[in-house]
Amino acid sequence: MFVGHYAAAFAAKAIEPKAPMWTLAAAAQLVDIGWSAFIIAGIERASVDPSLPGSSLILEHMPWTHSLPMAIAWGIGAALLAKLLLRQPIWASVVIGLTVFSHWLLDLIVHRPDLELWVGGEKVGFGLWNYPVPEQAIEIGLLAITGAAWVASRKTLGRLAWPAIAFIGFLVALQIVAMLSPQPAGPLEAQSGVMILAIYLVVVALAALTELSAKRTT
Repeated sequence: MFVGHYAAAFAAKAIEPKAPMWTLAAAAQLVDIGWSAFIIAGIERASVDPSLPGSSLILEHMPWTHSLPMAIAWGIGAALLAKLLLRQPIWASVVIGLTVFSHWLLDLIVHRPDLELWVGGEKVGFGLWNYPVPEQAIEIGLLAITGAAWVASRKTLGRLAWPAIAFIGFLVALQIVAMLSPQPAGPLEAQSGVMILAIYLVVVALAALTELSAKRTT
């Protein structure tokens, strides 16, 4: 699961338009933003095995971002920051926190057993990565369905649809590039973590631009 995580951001934006899109885009990948930072710092570890079907990642050690209790903690922390720092309404803050936690639930579907039920505990994962075609279909399908809901909600509010459509198109293109750009075998180095983190931050910046569009003329 890569860009499919942004489906949660689209659904959340359709449900709660007051939540800024950039915060929802960041929330959808906050766990992986933290993970890439921890890869850079050497706190968590991963490696690449190109012979694996679907994702070539072997996620060896990531208890502080991808264990169940820590995913809940990241969600609660994001909701509190949204309320206290960004001055978001309570419901918008809750939606942001739930968007963060959705990352773990979506990972559970696609990951091989590498998600800890508690820090240092049993690892789970349904392994849809092992079936690349249906996994990609589900990922893009979620993006399309929730993206359509987001576009419809924008039109209801009198906002232009094309910025959202362009953003969704960018994410699909990003997914294709990721699929066609295999990582070299071996440990995931800090420089890879920097590149991954930069991609997430670019997506957040582009999500913010979708909020700057003018309203439709009537």
